[in-house]
Amino acid sequence: MVAGATLALTLIGRSVAAQRPVLDTLPQAVVLSLDDALRLALPASEPVALARSAVRRAQGEVKKARSEFFPQLTGTASYTRTLKSQFSRAGGSGGGDSTQTTSCNRFRGNPSAPVTTRLDSLESALNCVTGLNPFAAFGDLPFGQKNQYRLGLDGSQILYAGGRVRAQTRAAQAAERSARIGLTAQEAQLTLDVTQAYYDAALADQLLRIAQGTLLLADSTYEQTVLAQKVGSQPEFDVLRAQVARDNQRTAVIQRESQRTIAFLRLKQLLNLPLNQPLQLTTPVEDSVLPSVPALDTLIQRELDTTVDARAPVRQAQASVEEQEQRYRVARAERYPAVTLSSSFARLGYPSDVLPSWSDFVSDWTVGLTVKVPLFTGGRIGGSVQSASANAEDARLRLRQTRERASVD
Repeated sequence: MVAGATLALTLIGRSVAAQRPVLDTLPQAVVLSLDDALRLALPASEPVALARSAVRRAQGEVKKARSEFFPQLTGTASYTRTLKSQFSRAGGSGGGDSTQTTSCNRFRGNPSAPVTTRLDSLESALNCVTGLNPFAAFGDLPFGQKNQYRLGLDGSQILYAGGRVRAQTRAAQAAERSARIGLTAQEAQLTLDVTQAYYDAALADQLLRIAQGTLLLADSTYEQTVLAQKVGSQPEFDVLRAQVARDNQRTAVIQRESQRTIAFLRLKQLLNLPLNQPLQLTTPVEDSVLPSVPALDTLIQRELDTTVDARAPVRQAQASVEEQEQRYRVARAERYPAVTLSSSFARLGYPSDVLPSWSDFVSDWTVGLTVKVPLFTGGRIGGSVQSASANAEDARLRLRQTRERASVD
């Protein structure tokens, strides 16, 4: 008997020693409270990240719409090399003979000179004049120049657009408010999901312990019944009943283990934790009072108003109505004239060499006033107005439906 017990202890020791490296490789359990879970969930949530991206996108649209209130300035710099010009035949820099651009002296006849001398002087003056380039004075103009530089600054300012700029700015601001409400709703939904998943996991863990304890009790009851049946104090039917109760409790333990595994996997998924990471939940499951959690208390205080107009879907629908109404005003503003003040300043250079000097540049500055009036657009503006009006009416109807659902809630 002693030898058998010694052999059994030896086998158990070897089994434990063989399993110890496997246990050492398992990750250490993370001690997690509900407040810690809520803090981990916000940066790990993809829906919340998408809502934040929507807010940033809406802020960019507001900046883009508001930018038309301010002057638009654009700097330009360009270089053009002319390989062959159509003005070369006209004697420009692109092709004339530069030796023929010298001036001729004014012809003055001498009445006292012999006739042959005066004829020779007249013929020489005529030959000089016919050999001159008549376009030599236009050599500094840009036509046909081989090297052309331009350094410019262009500016424009909208003076009147029929209210289009103001309307599109208000529409973008309404879209931004809707995006912020959506972010708040996603954070609240995430808080609800994490809290529910945390308490589901804690409850599943507690129910598993209860089921395991019940199984131990049923197993002990079965062993005691078997012992009592052997000594003749209880019938065989009691043994069968105790065995059935123990086996049924094993099934309940398996079910509780599956429910606990699913609950913990759901919580790890929300917190973006590794699925094989053990968790140790510290916030207890209370029957009467919800434990004080700072992150949860802050959200409850922020969303304490639960009236119809304070509901997030209602506020989002109201922002959508305002946005679509402003889009409708933007579409109608296209029927009115648009007045724009523009100015262009440039330094132009046409050097003979490739690299210019500052003295080679001349200034060119213009100011203009442009008025655009839509006379005929083939029905484009009318179609835009009709589409925007329908979108605004849809937004009003959706707001009415959302109010009715919120009232029922």
